[in-house]
Amino acid sequence: MKDPISVLKEKGGSSISPLRWEGGVLRLIDQRLVPYETKWLDLKSWEEVRDAIRDMVVRGAPAIGITAAFGMALCAIGFEGDGGDELLEVLEEAGRGLNDARPTAVNLSWAVKRMLNAAQSAKDAGHSVMEIKGLLEKEAINIWMEDVISNLEMGKFGAQLIKDGSTILTHCNAGALATGGYGTALGVVRYAHFSGKRIKVLADETRPWLQGIRLTAWELLEDGIEVEVICDNAAGFFMKRGEVDCVVVGADRIALNGDVANKIGTYSVAELAKANSIPFYVAAPFSTIDISTRSGEDIPIEERSSIEVTTIKGITLGPENVIARNPVFDVTPNELITAIITDRGILSPPYEDAIERCLRKSS
Repeated sequence: MKDPISVLKEKGGSSISPLRWEGGVLRLIDQRLVPYETKWLDLKSWEEVRDAIRDMVVRGAPAIGITAAFGMALCAIGFEGDGGDELLEVLEEAGRGLNDARPTAVNLSWAVKRMLNAAQSAKDAGHSVMEIKGLLEKEAINIWMEDVISNLEMGKFGAQLIKDGSTILTHCNAGALATGGYGTALGVVRYAHFSGKRIKVLADETRPWLQGIRLTAWELLEDGIEVEVICDNAAGFFMKRGEVDCVVVGADRIALNGDVANKIGTYSVAELAKANSIPFYVAAPFSTIDISTRSGEDIPIEERSSIEVTTIKGITLGPENVIARNPVFDVTPNELITAIITDRGILSPPYEDAIERCLRKSS
């Protein structure tokens, strides 16, 4: 069986991925340091994985989910007992800890639940603890591979919507670093480029973590794709001038009605796109759709420390002790979204009907 990195190279012409699995150790690029430094962290316990997710070493809903899956595998590998029931209890505790690290990204809870179900099924089938450990390692690798294949499929579908010569606006980083590799929104961009279309990307800088200028620009330059960075509040300016042909963003959670939670500022971009009659596309794997969440009103929005807003690399930007609000996500209503690009195809409004049709096909 091919490994995910070789599949990326062969099928998509890119090998950028935020993780590696080597000899029972999860290796993550510390995305807080990109592009200034490429530093790989070696994680050997689920607690280290939890901290990496919480502290933004890894970010992006699909990448968080894959990382959590390997966190569960590491929990099993580190278990020293010989009882299946005890192992399941330890895994459930790890699952709760991982879920609490970033509550908005549905891929995290989805991956944890899948790993727990795999462990329970293996125990019920009479497998030994040692066998369960091996099965969970394989399941985590499968989740990673599935994400890579999913991104390649999304790229193929989404590239159909990109015209030759287009300028595409993106927000945050929904690329290889936010996934198992290739990317969701940037997967669409990559595949359009890979298929020979002439494209250019305008990347919002994306405050407060600057994922656009640090990560998106770095990824695209690495793969030879033309990119220019703009301030977040310049998007409307370029749209009004006719310099944006479409917007493609990712998603951290999609409600059943098609409302989308994504990086803070996405909603503003969507409103601007509507005002300027520009198509606004969301690219995300079908697993990002949370059918238990009826609408965006039910999506929990994480709010992080004000320090992330008031400082950059330890430099204070404002008055001492000033308070800043720091919601990490916002919700874009479904009526602002032209189409949702998934690994199962392109969904068009009304989204609840489109989502339910996809669910029926897969059942």
